[in-house]
Amino acid sequence: MISKLSRRKRKVFWWAVISALLMAIVTAAIWHEVEAEMYLPGQEIEGLTSRLARELPADVPPVQFDNVTEKTGIQFRHFYGERGSRITEDMGSGVAWIDYNNNGFQDLFIVNNSGPMGMSPEEFQNSPAHTKLYRNNGDGTFTDITEEAGLKIRMHGMSTAWADFDNSGFIDCLITGYGENRLFKNNGDGTFTEVTEQAGLGGEYGFWAGAAWGDFNGNGYVDLYITGYLDYFEIPDVAEIRDLQEPPSINPSVFDPIRNLLYMNNGDGTFTEIAEQAGVANAQGKGLEAAWVDLTGNNLPDLYVANDVTDNMLFRNLGNGNFMNISYQAKVADYRGSMGVAIGDWDGDGDLDLFITHWIAQENAFYNNLWSEDGQGMLFFRDEADRYGLGQSSLDYVGWATSFFDFDNDGRPDLFVINGHTNQVVGNPKQLVPMKDQLYWNRNNEEGFYEVSLIAGDYFHEEYTGRGGAYADFNNNGKLDLFIVNHSGPGVLLENRTESGYNWLQVQLTGTDSNRSAIGAKLRLVTRDGVQIKQVGMQPSYLSQNMLVQHFGLKNSENVDELHILWPGGKEQKFTNIHSNQRILITEGNNEVEIWKPTP
Repeated sequence: MISKLSRRKRKVFWWAVISALLMAIVTAAIWHEVEAEMYLPGQEIEGLTSRLARELPADVPPVQFDNVTEKTGIQFRHFYGERGSRITEDMGSGVAWIDYNNNGFQDLFIVNNSGPMGMSPEEFQNSPAHTKLYRNNGDGTFTDITEEAGLKIRMHGMSTAWADFDNSGFIDCLITGYGENRLFKNNGDGTFTEVTEQAGLGGEYGFWAGAAWGDFNGNGYVDLYITGYLDYFEIPDVAEIRDLQEPPSINPSVFDPIRNLLYMNNGDGTFTEIAEQAGVANAQGKGLEAAWVDLTGNNLPDLYVANDVTDNMLFRNLGNGNFMNISYQAKVADYRGSMGVAIGDWDGDGDLDLFITHWIAQENAFYNNLWSEDGQGMLFFRDEADRYGLGQSSLDYVGWATSFFDFDNDGRPDLFVINGHTNQVVGNPKQLVPMKDQLYWNRNNEEGFYEVSLIAGDYFHEEYTGRGGAYADFNNNGKLDLFIVNHSGPGVLLENRTESGYNWLQVQLTGTDSNRSAIGAKLRLVTRDGVQIKQVGMQPSYLSQNMLVQHFGLKNSENVDELHILWPGGKEQKFTNIHSNQRILITEGNNEVEIWKPTP
């Protein structure tokens, strides 16, 4: 079996085997010497920065998220069968909140991994683990319409990203995974047609992870960026290393990286792959996620790439079809194991900050954008996770999906982090180590964030192997809810039942000259309580997509003084004196604001 591997792969394999055995011997010796118990997440160890732990202040809001998965009609379980200790089986999957039928209610699409790599073709095609599309019925329940929609897909699925790539008025579906990526066109009648080959996305086989839509050249059509993870090859099942907590077959450092893909939208339903010539192939990085977001202020989306065990990359959009690597001068070339990405203006200073989830004992990163404070026009960030309550509290976790979202509508972006290990359970290598998820409340600019997980509901006391996650207001009550994908476990819908009494506003944009999904549009909202900024589609979470409707918590403000919109194509519109506690619909070029109302 080993002899069938190439010379390079045999060398890598035996290096991995020897390293794993040496590590096991050293670990056993240390264990015998100190007669200590194995370290478990949450255990207090002398020398860790427990001095940074913080107690909840008296004014913490009454946070409440309830598991309503079963009562809403959602039945989803990730993965089928027993995992086979392969990294291709362990890294997914994601979820997307989208309105596929344009009725104003957020529908739910969930990616799945159909099972272990060793399944026979017949077993794979009969696997009950497939993608699912749930239609929001508008009454707090969902209906599974996967099969009739034509989206019952079996694959080793990773992420999903949705956008109206052909400006037809209906949002389309992309799925990445191990193998080929797949693109499905929304027919506008509740069904989807696969157009992978016709669109020019076929023929690329690899281990593909995160995906993001963005109009990098401003031509009114969304382009597509897909991160390549690593060059996976099968490692023979050797008894000596099979039951290790981290065998080489699930260690990303064992495998070489693969390049990323940039598909330029030709405007005729087809794409051309141009990553290398545009300067964003990221060939040395093991990409897991990417975000299109304008960080440099030229109204063109830049590109941030989260790489696992390789430096993260920030590519500046030069406006001529090319990008420049500014990762190091901007101080965001994070060298740790990066997975999820959250982007938002946490402190209301008018620029966007970055939050990156990491592997255990590495701390999550909180890159505070100091551009506005620099005074010299230089874009740079500083990791201030410990200073603002997001560092020490993450030491015991492996973080994945994450996003800024205002769960109590006080006008300050809060944060969720979905956790779950990549290591196997000792004595039971068929299972991955489960963990609790985390929820952070943004108190103020001086103190930053407080973890409120333990007062947020029963679910945050439970342990799962979390991966994907995204937010949306699924019942249109002005509160942001969460859906979480747990590896080899249930998909979970958490309804936000936090009673803060604060006001809110939701803004749904439709492009005309710009791309129909309005991805990349900038919003600046002004109330008596401050200024908030957002960009449509800028938060990729991990393999997932939050709703494209923009949600603003308004605290005690009953009216929005001013809402300024800068469209991707350069048009600007301003609206004033907008009432709170409603969703408004704005179409590019139309100065009339429409108030959304549910249709019977």
